[in-house]
Amino acid sequence: MAFGLMSWDMMVTILFVILGLKWIFSSVNVWYYEKIKLSDKKMRLSLPPGDLGWPFIGTMWSFLRAFKSSNPDSFISSFVSRFGRTGMYKTLMFGSPSIIVTTAEACRRVLCDDEAFKPGWPTSTMQLIGKKSFIGISYEEHKWLRKLTAAPVNGHEALSMYINYIEENVISALEKWASMGQIEFLTQLRKLTFRIIMYIFLSSESEQVMDALEKEYTTLNYGVRAMAINLPGFAYHKALKARKKLVAIFQSTVDDRRERMEKKGPGEKKDMMDILLEVEDESGRKLNDEEIIDVLVMYLNAGHESSGHITMWATHFLQKHPEIFKKAKAEQEAIVKNRPSDQKGVTLREIRQMDYLSKVIDETLRVVTFSFVVFREAKEDVAISGYTIPKGWKVLVWFRSVHLDPEIYNDPIEFNPSRWDGLTPKPGTFLPFGGGSRLCPGNDLAKLEISIFLHYFLLDYELERENPSCPLMYLPHCRPKDNYLSRVKRVLSTTSA
Repeated sequence: MAFGLMSWDMMVTILFVILGLKWIFSSVNVWYYEKIKLSDKKMRLSLPPGDLGWPFIGTMWSFLRAFKSSNPDSFISSFVSRFGRTGMYKTLMFGSPSIIVTTAEACRRVLCDDEAFKPGWPTSTMQLIGKKSFIGISYEEHKWLRKLTAAPVNGHEALSMYINYIEENVISALEKWASMGQIEFLTQLRKLTFRIIMYIFLSSESEQVMDALEKEYTTLNYGVRAMAINLPGFAYHKALKARKKLVAIFQSTVDDRRERMEKKGPGEKKDMMDILLEVEDESGRKLNDEEIIDVLVMYLNAGHESSGHITMWATHFLQKHPEIFKKAKAEQEAIVKNRPSDQKGVTLREIRQMDYLSKVIDETLRVVTFSFVVFREAKEDVAISGYTIPKGWKVLVWFRSVHLDPEIYNDPIEFNPSRWDGLTPKPGTFLPFGGGSRLCPGNDLAKLEISIFLHYFLLDYELERENPSCPLMYLPHCRPKDNYLSRVKRVLSTTSA
């Protein structure tokens, strides 16, 4: 009997010890980041509700667990169920005290107020993408660099010039894939979009160089959303090694181009690399090698990852919804039918006439939300929606919550391009390329690539998926685990372009 009582007492004691330790550990971040770092009691009281999580790791385990499950939205749902639908929640993620914003108005304010917010990407992300890339530089530097690179990537003249190259590669790729049998559709699309962005920046079409670079970018991306553990075997460690290899390749490319430019005659075609090497600011300063390489690392990554993934998902949704496929195909057939007999290939004017296809693409961007979050940092104490974001705290602009908000989009999970009929999104409600002064500079190029691919796919091809029930992965981006294993099949068409 005594033994039994002692065992029960011991069990109760152990339970209390465990609960006490849990309370202590869960209170450490609150004590440090709120009571020590924030001396103003009024500010502490005006923080949004939330959970700073465990020491050092915060809520990262919860985030990773949710995004490695079949329900990534359970991460935000846990905040909503515990603290109510407040739209803003405090937490500790990627090593910093942070505020997650999930409403359209709060997201718009954070993205557009450059006086109050600056880029706040985690240090680990900047080490991978580059401190001198768009995500790390000041507002003034960003404005100058964006002006420099926007026209050669997104300008009307540039887009018109790239159409033929994109078109030729799309036609060639589809023909090749149709003869290959089973392929990883996403992998092949990423190779296609990487070839296009390489051409724009480096005029390079070397398969060997492109395959090597694309492989390193794949490794790099897996580390961007991972915990910053720089130990062998972890994704971040592998990503740092990939970054080092990319920098070495680009440094060699920069050195070689500088040498070639000295021998280059006037009037020769200039790609983005030439522009980056030659440009000067108002005081005559040129970009140094680190700045050029970081711009290359960022642009070549963003320029193929998003386009490849969104093209895959748009094709998937079209194939999954026969009535949408039929309507989109009819629009493309009409465009070809109305084309002058002496015209070869699609034009920028025709692409801008693809009204329904544009809605298909926008709906894909909304449902998939390729970049589900961006990072900012408060430059001062900022009041939003009755809460305070303290100076120095990170702000996580959670696009995914906005795009899937049932109060903004009726039945938000449903893929419905017709929801865009006559709809002009209110500010902050549609953010596939971010917003404000740091809106993605390659958004028009991305939509151009996707439109051209879907134009030719709809006219002459169908996609047969091998594993329709294949589970999805959500990190670093949403995709099937088998990279969309499928077969591209050519179909008979009387309106081939």
